[in-house]
Amino acid sequence: MHKGSCQCGAVTYELDGPLRPSVACHCSQCRKTSGHYWSATQVPNDQFRITKDDGLKWFRSSDAARRGFCTGCGSSLFWQHDGEDATSIGTGTLDGATGIETAKHIYVADKGDYYELADDLPQREQ
Repeated sequence: MHKGSCQCGAVTYELDGPLRPSVACHCSQCRKTSGHYWSATQVPNDQFRITKDDGLKWFRSSDAARRGFCTGCGSSLFWQHDGEDATSIGTGTLDGATGIETAKHIYVADKGDYYELADDLPQREQ
């Protein structure tokens, strides 16, 4: 089991089972919600449990997805695509060692011009 939270602790969660490798998303929505690119792992919804939701708010970020964040500290925590039975979880919100690595970069065509991707990970335009 993996546990995680927002910065202030108003939102906590647990994840059962193995975590997907982290994916770094460079789309403008992820950059705006996080201040840089957003890195997330993912689990099926039946392995995702919110254990404290005092500050949790869901924001409809597009016609096809919503994002969960903390209203107290502003931490960006979750991303859910409509119709998918999975939740993406901000990798940086996990407590302790994760045991996973970043697998790839996506939406690199939309990345900010203020940084370069210097690793050898696969890159997808979208």
